[in-house]
Amino acid sequence: MTAPPARLRAVTVFCGASPGCGDGYARAAEQLGLAIAESGLDLVYGGAAVGLMGTVADAALHAGGTVTGVIPRAMLPYEIAHAGLTDLHVVPDMHARKALMAQLGDAFVTLPGGLGTAEEFFEALTWSQLRLHDKPCVLLDVDGFYRPLRAFLDHAVLEGFVAPRDVARLIVCQHADEVVPALRRAVASTGR
Repeated sequence: MTAPPARLRAVTVFCGASPGCGDGYARAAEQLGLAIAESGLDLVYGGAAVGLMGTVADAALHAGGTVTGVIPRAMLPYEIAHAGLTDLHVVPDMHARKALMAQLGDAFVTLPGGLGTAEEFFEALTWSQLRLHDKPCVLLDVDGFYRPLRAFLDHAVLEGFVAPRDVARLIVCQHADEVVPALRRAVASTGR
């Protein structure tokens, strides 16, 4: 198990390179970026200027926050790297992206997104299950977006594939303003 950080300093956010349909997702991403920056925390994310990624980063930057992006070289033509970040790491591949994002953050928050976002979320949650880290994992369930995923996790528990304690590790928030207080409580409960 890796050594836990001394305190909550940086939050790694997983989210879509697309904006999704409707205004709710972008509004939640903006509120989350603002909340992270106003709380004096650093934002770590996928490094793109587009979609929810761009929205969360712009909000944190506009609030005076520190924002670190991590983008794979192969994604540069698609995700369009954000040019105004505090720091941008261009890494060789997706594996290096996830590893660095995990290393730089003291907690994980997942906004709505697609396949890549789901994969990042499940990897962070799996690492928690395997005790490779004890960083809080938050699912920001904007407008019930993750209701089906939560039902799947409950089903996996009922079918004996996931232990209830491992699903219980997941913190679910409905609104962006709940996230930072939930992270602080989680960190305090682990004695960090």
